[in-house]
Amino acid sequence: MKYLIVVSALLFSIVNQAQTHQKIYDIIDNVSAERIKSDIRTLANFGTRHTLSDTVSNSRGIGAARRWIKQEFETISNDCNTCLDVFYQKNLVKQGENDRITKDVWVVNVVAVQKGTKYPNNYIIMSGDIDSRVSDPNNFTSDSPGANDNASGMSGTIEAARVLSKYQFESSIIYAGLSGEEQGLFGGKGLAAYAKENNWNIIGVLNNDMIGNIKGVDGVIDNRTFRIFSEPVSPTETEAQRRSRRFYGGEVDGISRQLARYVHQATKIYLPEMNPMMVYRLDRFGRGGHHRPFNDAGFPGIRIMEAHENYTQQHQDIRTENGINYGDTFEHVNFDYTKKLTAVNAITMASIASAPPAPTKVAIGGIVEASARLKWSLVEGAVGYKIYWRDTTSPTWDHSRYVGNISDFTLEGIVIDNFYFGIASVGKDGFESVVVFPNEILRN
Repeated sequence: MKYLIVVSALLFSIVNQAQTHQKIYDIIDNVSAERIKSDIRTLANFGTRHTLSDTVSNSRGIGAARRWIKQEFETISNDCNTCLDVFYQKNLVKQGENDRITKDVWVVNVVAVQKGTKYPNNYIIMSGDIDSRVSDPNNFTSDSPGANDNASGMSGTIEAARVLSKYQFESSIIYAGLSGEEQGLFGGKGLAAYAKENNWNIIGVLNNDMIGNIKGVDGVIDNRTFRIFSEPVSPTETEAQRRSRRFYGGEVDGISRQLARYVHQATKIYLPEMNPMMVYRLDRFGRGGHHRPFNDAGFPGIRIMEAHENYTQQHQDIRTENGINYGDTFEHVNFDYTKKLTAVNAITMASIASAPPAPTKVAIGGIVEASARLKWSLVEGAVGYKIYWRDTTSPTWDHSRYVGNISDFTLEGIVIDNFYFGIASVGKDGFESVVVFPNEILRN
């Protein structure tokens, strides 16, 4: 009996430890606004990083930019005893693929892989875009510093690699610089296809596209709020899954939406001064980002970005008109804000990569009953599981119960009709997987 009491107390401590793990606070403290500022300046000083720009020069164009990014990742790897596998991943895009591809071009991504110690084929990805553009998307010669769009996201990705490479994680983390975004999301398409070809199990993609502006075109200044865009359900769902969703629910509970909720929860726990705003759509109205190709391939992916955009600085020729300075230049970026959003990414990846995999199967039942019954597949490395539930109209998982290392549980008195439910696996250090929405039905 004494042994059981000690074990129970230990498990209770483990579950609550995830709320305030010191490693996560250390990661936040180690993100540097000064290093991010230096990296953004370097990227902006390449003049233009247009996908079709110069690849030969060592000081101008996308070729120089991607070589510098690769060198930065290699330096980071050298500092952590070659803990990163750094390489180019590229695809040839032919002239005429769309009206923004005016000549054949190699779309080259820079990839740095930090292998996990226990689940090396599980990957969480943070990405930023290498390329930039001015008003004419086909103008690849004019100056296009792209300081916020998207040297901010690229610099945040490099900085996350610097910080997280000092730790070891059970799952793998990928830091990626993607090209070809402004020409048609070609870099994301290429890396998503590469992941499929190599049978990577991608458990999340955090696409960072513009994480440095705090002053909106409407004059609003806000250095705390940021947006998390996520699609409601996977575009690869089958017709059977669609029909099931109609009767059993889950219209806003796809794999990308669960990833968005994970980011939201991690931010609320560890960065309470920040205001994460979940936006229930794939991306901004009628626009796109580099998480979409991963979504199209069936992977969970979201976009993290500033809350208030300034359109006088996006995709603009550098000029002054009517007293307004147009152009995406260095002086408009808020580096402390970029630091905060970099930290959001870093703690999300650290938490997911420290947790066991999520259950693959979660079944639920309780039709015409006063209780909700759940059953799930056990996960190697999990010491227990946590049931989450929420009102059907709530955007976040508001209630939870840790149930130990078992594979089924009945929530007595919780009527299945009035709530949505999910399961997360819990590791020995208290880190949790992303919540899994039920994908099977338990018959009475």
